[in-house]
Amino acid sequence: MSAPLILYYNIYMAIYFIHGEEDFNIEKEIEKLKSSLDKNFLEMSFKTYDNPKFPELISILRTQPMMFGKMLIVINCLDYFSKTFDDKEIKEITQALENNTDNLDIVFVAQLPRDEGKKLDSRKKFYKLLSKYNNIECATIPTYKTAELEGWIKKQAQSKKLKMTQDALTAMVSQIGNNLRLIDKELDKLQLTAYPENIVNAEMVKENCISNEDLFAFSDYIMVGEKDKALREYRKLLDKKYCLEIVSTLQTMLRRWIVLKAKASELSPFELSKMTGQHEYVVKLTLQKLKNATLKDLVKLKENITEAEYRIKAGLSQNPEAEVENAFFK
Repeated sequence: MSAPLILYYNIYMAIYFIHGEEDFNIEKEIEKLKSSLDKNFLEMSFKTYDNPKFPELISILRTQPMMFGKMLIVINCLDYFSKTFDDKEIKEITQALENNTDNLDIVFVAQLPRDEGKKLDSRKKFYKLLSKYNNIECATIPTYKTAELEGWIKKQAQSKKLKMTQDALTAMVSQIGNNLRLIDKELDKLQLTAYPENIVNAEMVKENCISNEDLFAFSDYIMVGEKDKALREYRKLLDKKYCLEIVSTLQTMLRRWIVLKAKASELSPFELSKMTGQHEYVVKLTLQKLKNATLKDLVKLKENITEAEYRIKAGLSQNPEAEVENAFFK
């Protein structure tokens, strides 16, 4: 399995190919490139495009930076890997990239869905073309690679001036898993708790950070129809987290549960482990807990909380906590 972050920098070309499942690391890579732009001209110097059609793509690649200096263009290109460019189109894209100017950074981003075990087709000519440049793979770190996860947490904590004890690192992996975005948010919270010594121990993690086990207990109650107990667990979680943070973690778990439930009859626990990035034992335990849940129920729950999440983020809900609560019990 490839490393979670692989860099092959070509110093001569300002072209980047960032791909993988770990959206948090993808965003961080783009932020690093964006930080070099003049903040006074961001509206003009930073542009994002979603899978533009070929004629527009060529036009974008031939963009000339304005007088305000460096420019950054991000092209979300995942859809390009489900189609095929012909030889003439590949030649035009190649020429446009080779003629790129020094003041223009072009970033191709192929963000894969988490926990579905999908990979880009490296046989495609478009993949081979992009991989010649600054190739950055942002893969998720499997939960069973605890040493790798702990290393990432330790490094991220250091960037926030925090020192993590070994038992604190172990507790974070145990409670949160491999959701790097959520781990980063929890580290921000621990900054306040650990001040002024800035040393984080396991007790701080257990008291202040959300627990996947708590979410599992909460979701178990929903699936068996024990709504009173589920409501009590949800409100306990609200003591630690804002409702959207609970939703974010539950969305990640639901994606995995749906994959496991849909593929359980076709694949072995070992194969499911590789697909979801979870330890085989965790896969077996999860399937056991989900034995009374139907795939239809899981999909419906995910749809409900996705709708609630949208309404909250769009400012359409005056009571976010209640909005999420209602989504659980529809």
